Amino acid sequence: MSEAARPSSKPMRPGCAVRLQSVASQAQRSGPPPPWKSRVATALALVAALAGPIEAANDGQLALRVVDRATGKPIACRMHLKSAAGRPRIPKKVPALDDHFVVPGEIVLKLPTGNYTFEFERGPEYKIVSGHFTIANFADDAKQVEMERGADLAAEGWWSGDLDVHRPVKDIELLMQSEDLHVTPLLTLGNEPGPASAASLPKELLARWEEDRFCHFLGMQHVRPGGTLSYFNLSSPLKLGPSNTDYPPIVQILEKVRAQPGVWIDATKPFWWDVPMLAALGQLDSIQVVHSHLGRTRSIAHEAQGKPRDAKRYPGVSGNALWSQEIYFHLLNCGLRIPPTAGSGSGLTSNPVGYNRVYVHVDGDLTYEKWWEGLRAGRVMVTNGPLLRPTVRGELPGHTFQIEKGKTEEFELGLTLSIREPVTYLEIIKNGRVVDEIRFEDYRQSGRLPKIRFDASGWFLLRVVGEQSKTYRFGMTGPYFVEAGYGPRISKSSARFFLDWVLERARQIQIEDPQQRREVLELHRKARDFWQDLVNKANAE
Repeated sequence: MSEAARPSSKPMRPGCAVRLQSVASQAQRSGPPPPWKSRVATALALVAALAGPIEAANDGQLALRVVDRATGKPIACRMHLKSAAGRPRIPKKVPALDDHFVVPGEIVLKLPTGNYTFEFERGPEYKIVSGHFTIANFADDAKQVEMERGADLAAEGWWSGDLDVHRPVKDIELLMQSEDLHVTPLLTLGNEPGPASAASLPKELLARWEEDRFCHFLGMQHVRPGGTLSYFNLSSPLKLGPSNTDYPPIVQILEKVRAQPGVWIDATKPFWWDVPMLAALGQLDSIQVVHSHLGRTRSIAHEAQGKPRDAKRYPGVSGNALWSQEIYFHLLNCGLRIPPTAGSGSGLTSNPVGYNRVYVHVDGDLTYEKWWEGLRAGRVMVTNGPLLRPTVRGELPGHTFQIEKGKTEEFELGLTLSIREPVTYLEIIKNGRVVDEIRFEDYRQSGRLPKIRFDASGWFLLRVVGEQSKTYRFGMTGPYFVEAGYGPRISKSSARFFLDWVLERARQIQIEDPQQRREVLELHRKARDFWQDLVNKANAE
């Protein structure tokens, strides 16, 4: 499976046309903006009530108004503001986290004299605005910032969501607006302290803003030695038990979770120890492939409390992400059709809301229910950067193509790709292996992707990887499936991979009470039998 995580060196072959959209930042498009300087001594306060002073001497102020370039109307966005020394400057009374805060359309920044750098962002569909300004003594100035949309995925039927958000209920509407995010099942409760209490939750658990933004306020995160699960769309809170024990057996709790209609269970990392057991028992609705270890400025390079990767095979910044993808590809190789998702971990990590996001394709107007239906069908794309919208024979990800057994068929790959930062390559992944890598120099010249061929059951997807050196930024489509003779591909090596994993996990169970230990181990025995059965009936290596 190592090929799944590394680019190949195969030449590009002619195929189907690709549509490329550049969503470069405004600074990249037009060069560095001129400094914003002000020596005006007259009073000017557009919306001082919207933001309190930064904790420093107030030697000057800058009133900002952020608008959408197309409409001229104020819009919320995220701002990263740093002093000349690189210290983040965070105003009061607006949603903020770590090095960034929300500009709710208009804001007054009260700042000590000095030089400042800034970045404005509004999710990956808007161009980044960056630059610098100077605050002089008694400065009092006003500036308007125009945010330009580089792509409009909602207009194409693709709607964004983030499945790992831990921010305050009172802030979430503005946070979603500032990131142009459409669906957030907020994680407010759990068996470890969260951002809310059951008593503080709104009576109406599903909110709708601006016609196409939805937030459900009762998501619970369940931490256990075998990994962390998120439960979405609950109608009432559940008692989940302590986080430091494998007893009671997880399935006993999941039965109570499943008793609530419409609930969704998401594994927050592929490498959690209990993922193979839960997948074998049919308990996972989705798995986060783009997860909170992938940060805006850095990646977390370990698998604490999960199955560790081979650091020699997967070294450095990209290692954890590639290991996560390999595990997911093994699941697909075993015939399991669990859709990939994405979550930022915002609130537990320093990531902005929606930094990692899953796009779901919905026909017609967006509703909360249709979004989850599209996710279950696998009509998805996950990303923390490049925006991929594929079509293959007019079909979206999640589709199954039937072919005649023993007959080779070619599939033309259509793709609309939007990028705002440099990317290295585009890959076609088949059955967990990179079968074609298209360098972007070649890709830009030809505008075409190679065809992909199948003469047996399998699956394929597309992946685009960025050039960042301190983090791993990529986009990946959900898988397409091919069936020859109406049966999935089952790889013996992938099934063996999980069989060995389940046996290793079972040896970790430390429960003194004999009866409790037997109850927990029974789940792992069932999982062992499931993976052993797949090994026995595998139809591919």
